Amino acid sequence: MWGRVFSLLLLGVVLSAGLTGWLAFGEREKTLTQFRENHAIDRIEQLVRALDVLPADNRAQFLATAPKLGLEVTPLPLVAGNSNAHSDYARAVSQRLGKRFRVVSLSDNDHMLCPPSAEGKNCEVLGISLHDGTNLRMTVLPPRSPLPPFRQDFMQILMLLLVCIGVLAYLIAKMTMRPLQHLAQSAAELGLDINRPPVKEQGSIEIRQATHALNAMQARIRQHISQRTNMLAAITHDLQTPVTRLRLRLEKVQDTELREKLIGDLSAMQMMIREGLDLARSMDSSEPVVQVDLESLLHSICEDAHDAGQTVRFEGQSGLQVMGRPQALRRCLTNLVDNAVKYGQSAFVRLKAGEQAEAHLVHIYVRDQGPGIPTEYLQQVLEPFFRLESSRSRDSGGTGLGLTIAQNITQQHGGQLRLKNLEGGGLEVRLTLPRHTV
Repeated sequence: MWGRVFSLLLLGVVLSAGLTGWLAFGEREKTLTQFRENHAIDRIEQLVRALDVLPADNRAQFLATAPKLGLEVTPLPLVAGNSNAHSDYARAVSQRLGKRFRVVSLSDNDHMLCPPSAEGKNCEVLGISLHDGTNLRMTVLPPRSPLPPFRQDFMQILMLLLVCIGVLAYLIAKMTMRPLQHLAQSAAELGLDINRPPVKEQGSIEIRQATHALNAMQARIRQHISQRTNMLAAITHDLQTPVTRLRLRLEKVQDTELREKLIGDLSAMQMMIREGLDLARSMDSSEPVVQVDLESLLHSICEDAHDAGQTVRFEGQSGLQVMGRPQALRRCLTNLVDNAVKYGQSAFVRLKAGEQAEAHLVHIYVRDQGPGIPTEYLQQVLEPFFRLESSRSRDSGGTGLGLTIAQNITQQHGGQLRLKNLEGGGLEVRLTLPRHTV
């Protein structure tokens, strides 16, 4: 948008300057033309009046010696019936000379060619009758209009003008877009940290209104998240006590088979409560953002999974860091590894930096050897409580919150979570995060 504003301003100012220059040169040319015509009429008047007062015998000698300055005068018998001045130029000369002289235009009637000195341009041919009846044909040659001399500093002045226009357009565009860029950056940061300080309301009225709306939206979202988190936390906390009492009472049940079934149901209920609380925590961004070494974090998660008897393998580049919340990222990556082991019997975790255009990104791949997910469900499995298997068993269907929690945490860190079925079988989950460079 900044480039568009700059280009439009620069183009508009340049076109306006060009149009103004064109109009100015046109007005200058018009003024010069009028001045030349008036000057030519003055010379015609002087010459005609001088010829009129001279005796007829001396006129030829006067014409031979007098400077005509673009005028050619020859005797001419007027054509009968051509008694009206029917051109603007002839009419102007007639008004200047007065009623004593008769002036007619011969340009259209005689079809006379202009002399070679006219260089192919149109000339004006007038017929003028003196007081004694002498008829003259006067050819008014068009004045030469040479181009104005080219000044050596013209290009320097033109370049200086263009530079000044460009600097002005740049400053205006920068000044106009700076508040919008700051507002856009604040909105992007809001998506990563809902608890960030409100944006300072300053600038023009429109910018202040937009900033105020952004701050109000942040406050409402923060309030909604806080209320939902507190509600889920309160529910899970309140459910822990009766569930614990039920477990203790079930120990007194004499029927072993019934006792085991009821204890299994309570265990599933406790797992749902814990994952519901994890879902609430995944939407909370109160944990401070720090620099996180992904290799160390992934190595620790894989070691914990290996100690728990899971088949997990890890490889990756060292020195890749992101800015994030360590506990939230650990919860996200642990869910991805647990899902891979749960549904694919094993997990292969790979850490890799983006190449070329993605050099500012970090990719984390978690692959398994399971049956994968049908293509039409690759996006739906990221929704809360969605399960490919309708069973609520802890060992099969689960609660359907693991990937949702991972998706929430990924989005809070400005990243993306993508699922893809592998050609040889299995599912690949790619977690992409913005890379932090020191």
